[in-house]
Amino acid sequence: MKRRIGIVFLALLCTVLVCGSYYLLKSKVRVHPDETGDLTKIEKITTRDLDSDYPSTPREVVKFYNKIILSYYEGKYTDEEYERMHEQASGLMDDDLRENNPKDTYKQAVEQEIADYKKRDREIRQSSVCDSDDVLFTTDPDKGDELAYVTATYFVKEKKEFTRTYQMYVLRKDDEGKWKILTYYQIDKDPNTQEETN
Repeated sequence: MKRRIGIVFLALLCTVLVCGSYYLLKSKVRVHPDETGDLTKIEKITTRDLDSDYPSTPREVVKFYNKIILSYYEGKYTDEEYERMHEQASGLMDDDLRENNPKDTYKQAVEQEIADYKKRDREIRQSSVCDSDDVLFTTDPDKGDELAYVTATYFVKEKKEFTRTYQMYVLRKDDEGKWKILTYYQIDKDPNTQEETN
């Protein structure tokens, strides 16, 4: 009889431990918004908390920035979402870039570019970022800042013609270890270079 009670008690204890462990594990695992599948593309951008979920590599920063850029040109967002996308883009920028492009100036430039694209019947169909192995890391010899150079490609349709444009993003690591966009400029590049599409 005592043996039977001991076995039942042991089985009950094991069940409680397994269920308790499962509950603790589930409650500690945080689901990233991208994994829920319930958010729209714009919501995935606007709800991302860059304080706790900042892109970990220069390449990931540019990929996230490209998602914002492509969403700007699609035009499928509310005024509030548009404002939030600007905030997210600003959160990826280095302090020096933000100082040279204050919020209103940046917004005006984006709006003019969007208007120009619509006027020319132009749209960005796709963007891609160079492979991780092609990201160039270096140190500024004067200031000692850590820099990274990331190439992005934009596949553009204008009326019935398709072209590729290439942009170089220069990122600088800040005091918190986050890679921020310092500057970017258009470059010429061999279109046969291997790239990963977003």
